[in-house]
Amino acid sequence: MLASALQCGLDRLRDENFEPLRGRRLGVCCNRSAIDGHGTRLEDLLLDAAIDVVRWFEPEHGIETTAQDMETVVSSRPEVISLYGDDEASLRPDPNALEDLDLLLFDIQDIGSRYYTFAATLRYILEVAALTGTRVMVLDRPNPIGGIAVEGGTVHQGFESFVGASPLCIRHGLTMGEIARVLTGSVGIRAELEVVPCRGWNRQVMQRESGVPWVPPSPNMPTPETALIYPGMCLVEGTDLSEGRGTERPFHRVGAPWIDADLLVSAMDLRSRQMQLQGLAFSPVHFTPTFQKYAGQQCHGIEIEVIEASVVDSLLLGVIFLEQTRAQDPELFRWRTDPYEFVTDPIAIDLLWGGSDLRHGLEQGLSPRDLIEARESERCQFLELRQQHLLY
Repeated sequence: MLASALQCGLDRLRDENFEPLRGRRLGVCCNRSAIDGHGTRLEDLLLDAAIDVVRWFEPEHGIETTAQDMETVVSSRPEVISLYGDDEASLRPDPNALEDLDLLLFDIQDIGSRYYTFAATLRYILEVAALTGTRVMVLDRPNPIGGIAVEGGTVHQGFESFVGASPLCIRHGLTMGEIARVLTGSVGIRAELEVVPCRGWNRQVMQRESGVPWVPPSPNMPTPETALIYPGMCLVEGTDLSEGRGTERPFHRVGAPWIDADLLVSAMDLRSRQMQLQGLAFSPVHFTPTFQKYAGQQCHGIEIEVIEASVVDSLLLGVIFLEQTRAQDPELFRWRTDPYEFVTDPIAIDLLWGGSDLRHGLEQGLSPRDLIEARESERCQFLELRQQHLLY
């Protein structure tokens, strides 16, 4: 597909010279992933069009996407409101920050996984906007890992959090505009919503084929391939293993000081054949993170390469990885128990999975396929729910 054949919502609004925004008291929630097809940032486009912005809202990682995960975002500019402070309450905008706005514009590149917190930020904005009567306009962008594959279950009661704020499957196959439609439709948030859809995108198209420039929407999402494996490999955040933060290849390069890299590669290759996990290659790797888990310590593990993106089952990849690292040394393998996205109980792995069944199942020796298939009825229900909200 040619780049010129696909337009994001921002491109379409730009081509209207931003007329729907004129004369309104405007707020904007975005980060540096909000660019048009020429790579021009939303902030610059609004400035050039003489559109005044009353207030900016910055999500996790900040407008410039330089803050690391779970790092407090603080701005020195009074017109910028952080939606990722130092406590759980900071994740929601204060109604006072929305009630004097006529319209709040939302444009952030999602990556297709429930854990990625921008969808939760969108939900919290819509909930507050429903109270203040503020209209929300979502400028849509393609799902970079496609809109067909849907993996995993939804979030069980009691396991809701910033990484599981809505009843979405782990790999949901939706665009941000479609998520907004689910929230104001099936979920029942009574906000006034307008979605500016993409033009020229279909659900089979992934980022590399789209022609849309890739701007990392967070510091550890450097490529579309990282986004593809993230629905599975983000589960590593729920353990004491390094997910590769502090290296050049986060989520592709994973391990710990105690792991035998060659043994793990052999185990991953064998289990992948048994489970029919396709489209990936594994190699042994030795790395030293510069920050976060095991900073300054040499880790050993695997490096994951995407060979054929269209057949990758990312969630199966992640569950197999947890199974095999735990099997190598059940005593040294640990679940993460420190606070995760401001929550201590349930623990991180249960928040990510949306329940405790993955953790208990792995400890009981259940197979990755069985653990995933136990959530199949939820996946099917979600497929039915989302159908009425699809735009493409």
